[in-house]
Amino acid sequence: MQNERIIELFRNHITAERRYSPLTVRNYMRDVEEFVAWGNSTSEKFLLCEVQRNDIGEYLMWISDLKRERGGKPTNKPRLSTASINRALSSLRSLYKYMRRKEFIDRDVFIGLTALRTQKRLPKYVPEETMVKVVERVLQQLQAEEYEQRRDAMMVLMFYSCGIRLAELIAIDTDHFSDDFRTLRIRGKGDKEREIPIVERLREEIIRYVELLFSENICTTQEKALFLSLHGERISRQEVQRSVARLLRECGVQGKSSPHVLRHTFATHLLNDGADLREIQELMGHSSLRATQVYTHSNIAQLQRIYDVAHPRSGGAASAEVTQRLGDD
Repeated sequence: MQNERIIELFRNHITAERRYSPLTVRNYMRDVEEFVAWGNSTSEKFLLCEVQRNDIGEYLMWISDLKRERGGKPTNKPRLSTASINRALSSLRSLYKYMRRKEFIDRDVFIGLTALRTQKRLPKYVPEETMVKVVERVLQQLQAEEYEQRRDAMMVLMFYSCGIRLAELIAIDTDHFSDDFRTLRIRGKGDKEREIPIVERLREEIIRYVELLFSENICTTQEKALFLSLHGERISRQEVQRSVARLLRECGVQGKSSPHVLRHTFATHLLNDGADLREIQELMGHSSLRATQVYTHSNIAQLQRIYDVAHPRSGGAASAEVTQRLGDD
């Protein structure tokens, strides 16, 4: 089977069947296409179905050496990061897993190939005291006359209150809520569906937002999306990112300001307040508990900072009140 046909089928698989986000699809396809471009530069007739384990190994060595233009010409671009190399490996592994399942090949060319070790990064999140100010600002902005201001405030509130992904928020339709607006049906990665409970204050704001959405005729088509552009179409990924970042910066949030930071904030604050890790996993739609456990490291890091400041043997300036509380415990 020709490379072009395999790539087309794989694209349809991760888009329609696996329902990966547009960004994930773009990254996977770029990794696959760059692998094929490398193969074409090393062989007159490079076929995906004939690739061997050593071909994968040589490619990984090539991309880990120096970022090159197609055709093998060196550039001044920096070396690829470990995370980028591992993503390329993951993309190709997914491709060949699909090819085996479809019986395009009958062997596993990834036996013995493992991902490079990476330094774990703690997720960025907004501190609780700052998030209190954000929520106060958002609740005020939900009373604004302009639709755009209400929409942006509602998006921030949804990200923080529900812990959903960017692609999941964009995909929400008004009929994805239960009749009483107490639960929201989300279709996440891998086409997996989950229900998220809606807290009472958010429920009240959603009902009011939806009522105004219909009464003001924001959408002049049959579009059912909860969040619309000013042209009445489903909002784009870029517009959500810009709107959320702008509102968070206006509220004094330092560092990275994005929908994903609010998702991390949702999980971190739940864990800090005593929520069970399994419950957080279910709410966030993680397929593995390992993905959720990263927030325990964040929690430990916070405890370490408190220890450094408060404990009398840490060398920091201990607060008498905190020291007393530690002793009481």
